[in-house]
Amino acid sequence: MNRAVDRKFSIGLDYGTNSVRAIVVDLADGGEIAAGHYDYAGGDRGVLLDARDPNLARQDPADYVEGYRRAVGEAVRAARGRRGFRPDRVAGIGVDTTGSTPLPVDADGVALATKRAFRKNLAAKAWLWKDHTSTAEAAEITARAARGKDGYLTKCGGVYSSEWYWAKLLRCHRAAPAVIEAAAGWVELCDYVPGFLTGQTAPQALPRSVCAAGHKAMYHEDWGGLPSRAFLRRLEPELERFRASYAGVALPSDRRAGTLTVEMANAVGLPAGIPVAVGALDAHMGAVGSGVKPGTLVKIIGTSTCDITVWPLDRPLADVPGVCGIVPGSVLPDAYGLEAGQSAVGDIFDWFVRQLAPGGGGDDAHIRLTRAAAKLQPGQSGLLALDWNNGNRTVLVDPLLTGMVLGQTLHTTAAEVYRALIEATAFGALMIIDRLEEYGVRIREIVNCGGIAEKNPLVMQIYADVTNRPMKVSRSAQSCALGAAIFGAVAGGAFRSVAAAQRRMTGTKSELFRPRRAAVAVYAELFRLYRQLHDAFGTNGGGGLHRVMKDLITLRDRARR
Repeated sequence: MNRAVDRKFSIGLDYGTNSVRAIVVDLADGGEIAAGHYDYAGGDRGVLLDARDPNLARQDPADYVEGYRRAVGEAVRAARGRRGFRPDRVAGIGVDTTGSTPLPVDADGVALATKRAFRKNLAAKAWLWKDHTSTAEAAEITARAARGKDGYLTKCGGVYSSEWYWAKLLRCHRAAPAVIEAAAGWVELCDYVPGFLTGQTAPQALPRSVCAAGHKAMYHEDWGGLPSRAFLRRLEPELERFRASYAGVALPSDRRAGTLTVEMANAVGLPAGIPVAVGALDAHMGAVGSGVKPGTLVKIIGTSTCDITVWPLDRPLADVPGVCGIVPGSVLPDAYGLEAGQSAVGDIFDWFVRQLAPGGGGDDAHIRLTRAAAKLQPGQSGLLALDWNNGNRTVLVDPLLTGMVLGQTLHTTAAEVYRALIEATAFGALMIIDRLEEYGVRIREIVNCGGIAEKNPLVMQIYADVTNRPMKVSRSAQSCALGAAIFGAVAGGAFRSVAAAQRRMTGTKSELFRPRRAAVAVYAELFRLYRQLHDAFGTNGGGGLHRVMKDLITLRDRARR
């Protein structure tokens, strides 16, 4: 592998909330030799919004194809000549995307939003992961599944989320029946991209990711795949049709979705026929790119967070309430994948800087506030916040919860609020760790990846102090794309297993954020108060406070109408 003539490479494609990133990776050591980037053109930083409904978040599928052309094309051009790279030495391509981000397609797999009749119809676009318009539908799915004996909720934490596949389809049926009627199928973004890369786009023939199917569409081998036709028919007869157009067996990402078509190859300067791996969700591939294994929790910290760990298939595993799925093969092919997370982290910091911080927003404001917040001691501000500005993903699974900052006075500063928001996300992270360990999933180490882990040592130090665990940072600044590249390499036959590829291609940085004893003690006190707020406003045992946030949302929506 060290001789230039033997060098092999793979390409990882990472479809995020605001942009597409592509990296070319040397399989000898996982080194990134070139990268490409494309910011989505549609909407507000790639997100289509509706001023009448703050819960709506959509994307234009045209950005996905253009993103591939621009990002991969740029990366391939930049890679030429580096470490002996040649396009014919690319062993495979892997893809990760946000999720659940489904989009309606016709019988040939063409996105409805690209057709003239639906170009201006927001319901025909891709329903981005953070679209929460289907809150009522998710609650209905949860209630119906809870009444049944099939166990559909046991592998998704006991509650079905408005961020997920079936809730969004049911909402579309009620809000935009013309879109449902025109659609032959609904395809997750992580399946849609490998589909157009390989020319396998028809919804019933499209290889489907077990990662997206298991974590977002209630797919599990315990009940033979997707929920039964009878269950979906009782929710809405149209859903049965979309079950029929969903491939019967979902696949892990070490399998091939197909090979690169001539059209897609020519568009970026690659040869046709390169193997393309089955896609998966970004966080799950980010965990692989960060070296996930049993006992390791990987935190993918971005606009939101996903927390990913794995558990051996041959060891008993309890159903964990509040998690976003327990799915065989969704992360590593030979392990259960467990997903949890927080609905907003970076988005909370960005909201404060853009909307409320004095002196204007932008990166400079983040830097200024971080420096000022770093000078404060734990507990010094007298503030305590709840990190629910975009709802709670784990452990409460409730999108109708909102953020809060408690303890403000006329002397409270912007830096104090900024630090309190960071601390709130750390407390939310500890709630997830405690829930996993309560059900026997021991967390021995934590590896972080994503832009915040890379750029903000204050966040990492607060996380170490709050969780009382050392914080490691993934060696790769593009861990999600690296995970995708790993699966591309395995699907292309360059490695015999994902574990073998991880050993060669992943690692952590030398810097380690260790808990500080004095800070740990103060944060333990603050965390007890956080749990009181968490339970009071987030659960029915809150002495009546659990309705306050929801009643405020009701008043808000009534006033806006």
